[in-house]
Parts: sequence; C-alpha cells; structure tokens
Amino acid sequence: MAPCRRRIITWVEISGAQRFYDEFFFVQDEATSFNTSTLCDNAQNVTKGDSGPKAVITAPLSLESEESDSKYRAPNIIQRVLSLLTNLPPQFNIPKSQLQCYGESVYCVGSDMLSKCADEETCLSRFVSVVAWSISTVRPLAFGVAPYNPILGETHHVSRGALNVLLEQVSHHPPVTALQATDEKDSIELLCCQSPVPRFYGTHIETEVAGKRQLKLLDKNETYTLNSPKLVIRFLPVPRVDWLGNVNVRCPESGLEAELSYRGNSFLPRPSVHRSIKGKIFLSSTSQTIYEIDGHWDRTVTAKDVSTGKTTIVYNAKEALSGLKTPFVKDPEAILESESTVVWGEVTRAILQKSWDKAREAKTCIEEWQREIGRERKSKDDVFAPKYFTLSHTKENGWDCLPINKLVPKAPILVD
Repeated sequence: MAPCRRRIITWVEISGAQRFYDEFFFVQDEATSFNTSTLCDNAQNVTKGDSGPKAVITAPLSLESEESDSKYRAPNIIQRVLSLLTNLPPQFNIPKSQLQCYGESVYCVGSDMLSKCADEETCLSRFVSVVAWSISTVRPLAFGVAPYNPILGETHHVSRGALNVLLEQVSHHPPVTALQATDEKDSIELLCCQSPVPRFYGTHIETEVAGKRQLKLLDKNETYTLNSPKLVIRFLPVPRVDWLGNVNVRCPESGLEAELSYRGNSFLPRPSVHRSIKGKIFLSSTSQTIYEIDGHWDRTVTAKDVSTGKTTIVYNAKEALSGLKTPFVKDPEAILESESTVVWGEVTRAILQKSWDKAREAKTCIEEWQREIGRERKSKDDVFAPKYFTLSHTKENGWDCLPINKLVPKAPILVD
C-alpha cells in the first residue's frame, strides 16, 4: 500500500462559542505517476488493461437531482452536523470531484447557450446571451454533502460537440482550479482560474469563489469578464445552501456591463426571495440602464427593455438544467490516470453501491498515498508545475492561470 495524506474537511467546536473552518488539500509530486493501481491491495481505483484506466462517471447536478436524488444527501440533520466534527466520511460525499462540478457547469447544459452567445448578430444581444449563460453556471446544491477535494495535478477532460473542456488542479493550498474550453467551430474560448476562500461567521460559512472568468468570442473580438456569486452554507435557523452576492459582467469592446444580485432567505422562507436575481444591463460610460433583470435562477429570468417596457424571458432553468445527460467514455485508451473519474473511481463506485467500508478504505488509500508524496516532494525541495497551465500570483490580482496550449483537444469522455 502506498501511503498518502489525510484530509480534514471541517472542524466545528459545538460546545463553545468559537468555531472555525479550515481545509487541507492534497499535494502531488510532478515526477510521481498517477498509477493509483498500487494504492491499496483491496481498493484499486485505477487499473491498466486493454480498455485503459477505469473511469466511473455519475449524472450531472441538475434540477431533477435536487428534487429526487436523495442518495447523494446526508442521512439526517444530526449526522450532517456531526460530520463537521471529524474527517468527512464517504456518506457525506456526492460521488464526484469538485473538478467535475466546475466542468459540468460548462459542458452539461440542456441547450447550447455558449454557441448562442457567438451566433447573435448585435453586441447587445450577445451580451444578453452571455448574462444568461453566466446564470446557467449556477447549480443547485444540497446541504450536508460535498464533492471530493481534488488532488494536486488532477485533471478532467470532456467534450460536447465542438466544445472541448479541460480542467486541472494547479494548487493545493490554497486550492486553485484552472479551466480552458475552446470551440473552433464557433470561435469561443473560455478561461477560468478559481480559488474558493471560506470564512466562518458563526451561523454560516461563506465561500467566495475568487479568481477570474473570461469568455472570448474571437470572431467578434469581444472579451467578457465575469465573477461568481458566493456559496453560503447556513446552519441556523434552517440548514440550507444558497448562492448569494453580486455578480458583474463586463465587455470593454462593446461598452456594456451588467450587475446582478443573487438573493436568498435570511431567516423565514419566502418563495419570492429564495434564489432570486435582480439587476440591470447598462452602458459603462454613462450608467444608462438598457434592461432591468428580474427572476429566479432556478426558474426563469426576464429582461425588461426600459425604453419600450417589453419583457422577454432570457433564461429558463427548466430548459437549461433539466434532462442533463451523463457523460460517457468514448475512448478508454486515451483517458489519463490523472482524470478525476479515474482517480476517484473506486470511491465513487462504492458510494453508489452504498458500500461504505469499501468507500472509506479506497478514500483512505488515496489520502495516505498523497501524504507520502507530499513528504517526498518536500524532502527533495521539488516544486509542482502544472502540466496544462502556468500559474502566477500577485498581491493586486490574486491567482492567474494561463493555458499552455492554444486549443483543447478532443476528449475521450463525451456528452451528447
């Protein structure tokens, strides 16, 4: 068995007033192979054979999964709270890596919203489409469960039509994820560099998704910069997960800008406020409002033309987030051993089968293996270098990730 680092997700001091939140992330030696078939005699989550590494892929997060898929939820509220005291057991994991969750927000969508951004004829209609696409990247989450924390160097590579998406975990502490997506047919490039920054406020945890998101419509010579709402996990008075805060979308080339406010219930449930969005699209130079944005990100969002009073539905969550298809392996031989669905394959398989002892054993093998790699890397003074991105950091701009290659190749995992 190859040892690895143990992961502690969350500690909460229930008996006293002081509580704190912290995360420890995996480390990976650049020179070390991802051949995790030797991790554990009884938990081989990567095996080489005629069909290549074995990937285990689960259904994407969607509106239906929130409403009906109870198997990904923590068993009950007492166990959910107790899970915050110790290492997160497999019962409290959704069976996928955080890398997959980031990727799904791009390649798993009911309608091709990215292509629509490029197909619109005017800069204003393209901007409205980009705003709608940004809303589609917000997905429903359940309280009490969390994805796996990606190991350093973990990758995720999926294609949908002409859109090829590649992610890599480029830093472990702090956690930084890089994403590049390219579509040669529609001349689209998407670049993301995201780092979650959690803060504890007594009754809730607020996680800012720091970093940049850039959507480039190359044929139109337009670059859109976007940020993300904050993820808020509330313990009291009612346990729940919300996306809250302000989102800004900006296109310097067209001079257009949008400000969106994601809202949720503070205490008592109010359907009119829960998961609501309000905002506006305006000219950056004069602050003149063109459209007023209103609605709910899990239902519909409308844009009202302030000059005519006409209201149009610009986003329909049922169309965007319902009936999402599960990715499938097209070319097993081309799957990397660093692929998320391979690294966590045995853990995911055991969770789906509710074989909790096997899931715990497989997860422990990965953690102990990573801990040993971290010690070895530290003893050699080795510095990890991402394979597909360059990583930099400045005090003014934070983390930045640039792709090494201009285009993302076709992936061995596809979405219809």
